[in-house]
Amino acid sequence: MTIELTNEEIRRYSRHLILPEVGMAGQKKIRNASVLCIGAGGLGSPIAMYLAAAGIGRIGLVDFDVVDHSNLQRQLLHTDADVGRSKAESARDTIRELNPNVAVELHQTRLTSENALEIIGSYDIVVDGTDNFPTRYLTNDACVLLKKPNVYGSIFRFEGQASVFAPHLGGPCYRCLYPEPPPPGMVPSCAEGGVLGVLPGIIGCIQTTEILKLILGKGTSLMGRLLLFDSLEMKFRELKLRRDPRCPICGPNPSITALIDYEQFCGIVPETAEPDKNPDEVTVNQMRHALQHPDEGIRVLDVREPDEFEIARVEGVTLFPLSTLPQRFTELDPNQQIYVHCKSGKRSMKALEFLRQQGFKYVKSVKGGISAWSDEIDHSVPKY
Repeated sequence: MTIELTNEEIRRYSRHLILPEVGMAGQKKIRNASVLCIGAGGLGSPIAMYLAAAGIGRIGLVDFDVVDHSNLQRQLLHTDADVGRSKAESARDTIRELNPNVAVELHQTRLTSENALEIIGSYDIVVDGTDNFPTRYLTNDACVLLKKPNVYGSIFRFEGQASVFAPHLGGPCYRCLYPEPPPPGMVPSCAEGGVLGVLPGIIGCIQTTEILKLILGKGTSLMGRLLLFDSLEMKFRELKLRRDPRCPICGPNPSITALIDYEQFCGIVPETAEPDKNPDEVTVNQMRHALQHPDEGIRVLDVREPDEFEIARVEGVTLFPLSTLPQRFTELDPNQQIYVHCKSGKRSMKALEFLRQQGFKYVKSVKGGISAWSDEIDHSVPKY
């Protein structure tokens, strides 16, 4: 059923209405459209805010996280007062203040193989604002199976990319571009590698533009094209994309006909029921003991990068960046007991695995890294 525009909406959207490419008919299409935004963070912020301002009738938000101080540098849906709140609820309140005519539906859950088809099925268009590979592949596969356009975007440090995946409209899907995920830990997250705060605003606005064009049926979409943006050089590049005839989900002979285990597909090993008993890990309390008793001969290394070391450090710990480990590991004694820490414990585990391959037998990763040190040992060490 088409919902007519009220006089208030006509005033609100007047700059749309005087565009011949939009007009009353186009704004009604926008008003009657529904969009599911997966993620209410860096990309989700500009996407949700501009969709709401444009007058999308129904916006769904999938997010189970809470607002953290580190989000505020780029996630404009949230303010300082929202720290500790549900991101989905914070985003809903912001959208309502922007445009009370928009219906906001919250899905405060992790998108999984069990719920994805049901959640995605009731929306016209899906926009991917996620930051992890299992959810990207899950979103792609669910959209292909349901024949929904998937408006894709990703960001890292100073670079971003965007495209539209819609095999049912003749274009490729995400798997046509990336048939296999990278090895776990190969691509750092924004929390590990950083991101320029304005970058998600740029990529998110491009995604939102593509959504509005799809709804209006105007212009040339990014379907079949991958747009690459380098903010340091202020340059855009474009790659042509084609459907992969061997694609396991959108090819003519698909081998994937239902949603799979995406954590397993991406090589992510689930945490053990008793993670504290991981034999390769020590606690920050054990790290403190080693620093307080140098006579025991345990060396503690920090494998973060120099910029991170300058932000927060633990007295007595040697900086030994993971990126330099392949060239410098010969400086270490393979017979000495070594504790390795990073920000949260992921890179230290990678360092441990590398050193084990080089014959080091007595290496342990510090569980939780310097973040856990700040929480449990010394609150004066800043968290970032």
